[in-house]
Amino acid sequence: MEDQASDFVVATQAALAQLTALAVQYSFSILGAVVLLAIGWFASGLLSRWARQGLSRIHGIDATLAQFFSNAIRYAVLVIVLVMVLGQFGVQTASILAALGAIGLAIGLALQGTLQNIAAGIMLLVLRPFRVGEYIDTGSVNGIVQDIGLFATELKTYDGLYRLAPNSLLWNVPVTNYSRLSTRMHDFKVGIAYEDDIEKAIAILLELANKDERVLQDPAPSAFVMDLGDNAVILALRYWANSSVWWMTSRDMTKRTKEAFDAAGISIPFPQVTYHAAPKEDESRDPPLKLV
Repeated sequence: MEDQASDFVVATQAALAQLTALAVQYSFSILGAVVLLAIGWFASGLLSRWARQGLSRIHGIDATLAQFFSNAIRYAVLVIVLVMVLGQFGVQTASILAALGAIGLAIGLALQGTLQNIAAGIMLLVLRPFRVGEYIDTGSVNGIVQDIGLFATELKTYDGLYRLAPNSLLWNVPVTNYSRLSTRMHDFKVGIAYEDDIEKAIAILLELANKDERVLQDPAPSAFVMDLGDNAVILALRYWANSSVWWMTSRDMTKRTKEAFDAAGISIPFPQVTYHAAPKEDESRDPPLKLV
């Protein structure tokens, strides 16, 4: 009994010594991990703020893009710190990095369309082919830009509808921006009858343009014969106006042209077809012979 009791005491002491050694060893590892996590957390937040502030000072960098890059830097630092913490406990970091790479590849393949939208959103925010408040048209998507996000762009159509367009649809096609430039040309075409006075009609068009305060005088308005159509002589009035008033100016110019032409007796012909009847055959002639 004494031998068994002494063996138990020896085993207990050995176990306690081993546990003490492990506690001392892992206590330093835990302490180091806590210190690394604290430093990493602080450093990631500091680097994220510096990146956001630095990008915000760059002209043309959108706030959404600055926030995205700052968050990317923060999470990248935290991932590095997490790998270092696992290394404190003897975990093979090489296998962890390989696993993270495989997971990232799988996620990238699964979210291929989403990543395309993110890449397109970054390019839209960097190159800025359009901004919030501008009217754009891509052929399939049109409207006033309300918000540009990393995944999609929000628009409001001219008839008041909400439209959400994936960024990849706006980046891979030509975009017409109707609001970016301050001035815009209007090429107004109208037809008059061949019997009407061309010079008089041209003078009326120029007078209408020069009287409108919204029409710019540099470059000066011009009017000329553009084409000789099947039913009318096609005249063109070319003038420039500020983009903000271009639409109303063009509508008013169309209305005033019709009123001025009516007052001057100049007609605007509609499409018509002229038929020429062939003369009837002489009934007095002998009828043609019929073969029996």
